[in-house]
Formats: sequence, structure tokens, C-alpha cells
Amino acid sequence: MLSDIETGTHSLLLNLTCPECGTIHNAAVINTVCVNEACKSTLFAKYDLSGGLDKAILSTRPATMWRYKELLPVIDERNIVTLGEGFTPIIPIENLKQFIGDNAVFWKDESGNPTGSFKARGLSAAVSKAKELGIDTIATPTAGNAGGALAAYAARADIKAIVYMPIQTPQVFKDECRLYCAELIEIDGNISDCGRLVNEQALLNNWFQVSTLKEPYRLEGKKTMGYEIAEQFNWQLPDVILYPTGGGTGLIGMWKAFDEMEQLGWIGSKRPRMVAVQSESCNGIVSAFNSGQQISEFTDGGFTIANGLRVPKPYADKQILKVLRDSNGAALTINDAEMNAAVKEIARNEGMLIAPEGAALWQAFKKLKSSKWIQSGETVLMINTGSGYKYLENLLID
Repeated sequence: MLSDIETGTHSLLLNLTCPECGTIHNAAVINTVCVNEACKSTLFAKYDLSGGLDKAILSTRPATMWRYKELLPVIDERNIVTLGEGFTPIIPIENLKQFIGDNAVFWKDESGNPTGSFKARGLSAAVSKAKELGIDTIATPTAGNAGGALAAYAARADIKAIVYMPIQTPQVFKDECRLYCAELIEIDGNISDCGRLVNEQALLNNWFQVSTLKEPYRLEGKKTMGYEIAEQFNWQLPDVILYPTGGGTGLIGMWKAFDEMEQLGWIGSKRPRMVAVQSESCNGIVSAFNSGQQISEFTDGGFTIANGLRVPKPYADKQILKVLRDSNGAALTINDAEMNAAVKEIARNEGMLIAPEGAALWQAFKKLKSSKWIQSGETVLMINTGSGYKYLENLLID
């Protein structure tokens, strides 16, 4: 709760900087993407890290993502909108050790976040900053979880939320938005169709969009996974991190967090090899990575049980691909049958009912282990992004 957040220290936010062209934007006013018409990149929040920050202060703070508040963009702590998100557990594989050999393999389980997914992190940060900037209406396209998270945090902040969602999305996600009193608009199409309509209506109605990576602050909430991973692994990062990649915010955010922590002296220069895992239905990042392209092609093969992975053209595809290449990482696809089988295998053997997006990582791990891309003795972390309970409508259960 806000009352639990220590007062007396403040955000180190300096400005918003374009990672593509370097244009600096004033963080005290409303921003979306870079104003440079030739660029229009996602903006990165930049902090004054020159004075350092003693990580020992973390031990005195509540176990939420706001323990890293100096490195988050909200200036006045009274504007923080929190439901207790973050500091999710690291859980080791216990009963499927026949697949892991001498590797240490862990889940970071985001399913315990408010509204059941890691989207709570990004929307807590974005809605908090929207409140600070005096925004009264927020709109977003969503494949499911982001819509529910926006609806919840907007309700908490007393801000109007408008959510555009594909009609094929499981009913639980729609019910969730309506229970939080968001205005839900169902679209006969994919998330890109929803995004196009949100953009049109936002311009007409002066709504603020929190579309993935088309504003600067969801990224800041998602990056806290990187801070937590370092803290939970005693400031020694895993060798490999597998991440289910739709819009890719968490992948880019964790990489940003690692850079900030090195500047602060909290970690060294060693980085994990980052792995993007996509649905066979929407595999534009995998295709671009494997063919050496700098941007991805629009790719939509239709329905997938992992609706969070049905993102035909991530807005920050250049940034995603850069992280994969800078980390000497990898990218691979998993089909729906494999994801469905992995959900059941993990539930029956590990007692975790994870989202299909997370289940895709387990299949990806096994493939990378079999091919020896994951090497003997390496520590591997998989990010389970949400709760499988929300996806029961999509799963084949026998």
C-alpha cells in the first residue's frame, strides 16, 4: 500500500531519451513516442545515476516493485498507484530433473501479481505517471492481461479506462475488464487491428494511449523484473533468461535494468543470453533474428492458445532484436500443441498452473538443452508471465 512506501527519497528521473536518434524529451509533460518524424521510437526514461545508490536500503523496504522507487518515474510518491505488484518468487524445478541434467533451472512466477500477470508491473507504473501528469482517460489495445491490469489500476486511480480487445479473447479477460468498470470494445480482428482503432479514437477524443512501447512508462514497470532477478540471485545474473515475446516490453526492460544496475555498481558487466520465444502463429521476431534482419515483418497466422503472443508486429521490434543480438541470445517458436502439453506436464509434475506463454518456455528450454545451446552447468531462468487459470477456456484438458 502507498502508506507502506518509505518517504524521504525521490525518483532520480532526468528526462526521456530516444534510443534511436538521441532526442531528449521533457519528462514533466505528456509524451508518447519520439517527436522526430523520421524516428518515432519508444522513449527510455533516463535517471541520474552519477551519485550512486546504496542497494543496502532495499532490505528495509516492502517486497513490491516500488522498493526501487528512485529508479522509477513517479516524482511525487502520493501519485503511486499500487496493489502490491512485484517481488514475485523464484521457484526451482523439482520433479522434472530428467530434462535439466546438471543445469540449475528456475521459474520467476509472475502469476501472483495483481490481476494474475506481469502486466500489473507496467500498468502500475504507467497509471501512476498518468495520474501525476493529470491524465483523466487512458486507452489501450490488449490481447487480454494488459486490459485487465489497466482496468484495475485505473479503477484504483479513479481514471477512466477504455480497452479494445479481440473478440476471440477468452471470456474471463472480458469479464475482468467489465468488473473493474472499464469501457470494453470488442473487435473482430487481432491486437494490431485494435491498436489501429485505439490510435484513431485517441486522436479524436484526446485519450492517452498506453499501447505497448508507444509510451515510456510501462517499460519502467516491467524493467523491475530485472532488478528483482539480480537481487534474488544475490547480484549474480543467470546465464540464460527465456522470455515469451509478444510486444517484448519485459525483454527490453530487463536489459535496461541490467545496464542501470551496472552504472550503479550493483552488478558487473556479465549479462545473460536472452531468448525470445514466440508462438508459431506470430513468429516475426524469430524470422527476423534468424535471417539477420533489423526489423520484423507483419506476421499473423491466426488464433493461438497463448493470446499474449499474438502480436503480429511488435512496435519496438528493432529494440527486441538488438537485445537478442547484443546478448548473443536466441529466438525460437513453439506451436499450440507443444504449449498445451507443457501446461499439463508442469501442472502434473510441479504443481504450477502456468500460462501457455510461460509453458512455451519449457518446451524452448528442452530444445535448447537438447541442441547443447544451453551448456552444461549453466543457470537458466524462465519468466512465467501469468496464471494458467485465465486460459482454461483455450486449453485441451484430458
